[in-house]
Amino acid sequence: MARTAPAPLLGTDLPLVAAPMAGGPTTLDLLAATTGAGAFAFLAGGYQTPDSLADQVRRAHEGAHPFGVNLFVPATGPGPDPAALAAYARRIAPDAAAHDVDLDAVLASVPATDDDGWAAKVDLLRRDPVPVVSCTFGPPPAADVAALRATGSVVLVTVTTPQEAAAAEELGADGLVVQGPGAGGHSGTWDPARTVADGTTADAVAAVVARTPLPVVAAGGVDGPAAVTRLLQAGAQAVAVGTLLLRTDEAGTSRTHRDALADPRFTTTAMTRAFSGRPARALVNGFLTRHDAHAPVAYPQVHHLTRELRRRAAAAGDAERLHLWAGTGHRGATTGPAADVVRALAADL
Repeated sequence: MARTAPAPLLGTDLPLVAAPMAGGPTTLDLLAATTGAGAFAFLAGGYQTPDSLADQVRRAHEGAHPFGVNLFVPATGPGPDPAALAAYARRIAPDAAAHDVDLDAVLASVPATDDDGWAAKVDLLRRDPVPVVSCTFGPPPAADVAALRATGSVVLVTVTTPQEAAAAEELGADGLVVQGPGAGGHSGTWDPARTVADGTTADAVAAVVARTPLPVVAAGGVDGPAAVTRLLQAGAQAVAVGTLLLRTDEAGTSRTHRDALADPRFTTTAMTRAFSGRPARALVNGFLTRHDAHAPVAYPQVHHLTRELRRRAAAAGDAERLHLWAGTGHRGATTGPAADVVRALAADL
């Protein structure tokens, strides 16, 4: 089903996007700073309650620039094996004990299912529309895509392969976020059991552009203006950046995470399910090294299992037990105003 997205796709001065970073790094201040510098920016709807997201949307509407909201698509199909989850809990128990986390109690409270408030958040964005809605972690229901588009919102679907891109086109998406394997944080792969192979975002973009006419936002591995140019030349209409914003003044990144991004102890990144049960790229630390090979494919259950441990590790400055999400361009992350990052990335445009 061939479709044409509204033009321009994002309606901003620069072909740059502040990616949604759930769990704290994306803030209203970060949104204001990046959009004020000419980029487009997303609020991170993931992990927020519908009421919290509604408040952020209301406050973002008070700004002078267009913005988007990113939602996590809930998993479908059977849940994870409880025995595998329990075995993983036993394995990571010594790490939890280091921060006085009772993992038996945590395991008992892990929900069997968790849709991250999908229906309520879609209803919110139907009542209070935003210029762009992006969806991550799988194919959103076609009826919800149609409902969001009916409000005037542009709907983007995150994909990692040409096959996912073709399926997103069939769903009625206006455009695609093509995430390369170098992206920090969670992979947008529709199959969390899939091994995300190494490769460049430019190659991923070129493969998707060859498969579908939908416009593309490229994401992953951006380390400077040359990367932006390469991705635009590969066929993207815009380029998203996340990791490079993590240390900026306006980001809500924890101090432990900020410091680790510049710490010479942490030199490499790797894809891992150790922290959440879904592939995500992080700085290689002790927890990842000890547990990656044993982590079950169990999102969001592993996320819930490790959440309190990770919260306490961040508060205690324990970078060896924290999910240090980072893309392959993480050494380019600098301190200072987020607007400076946007201006630096736009230097060659």
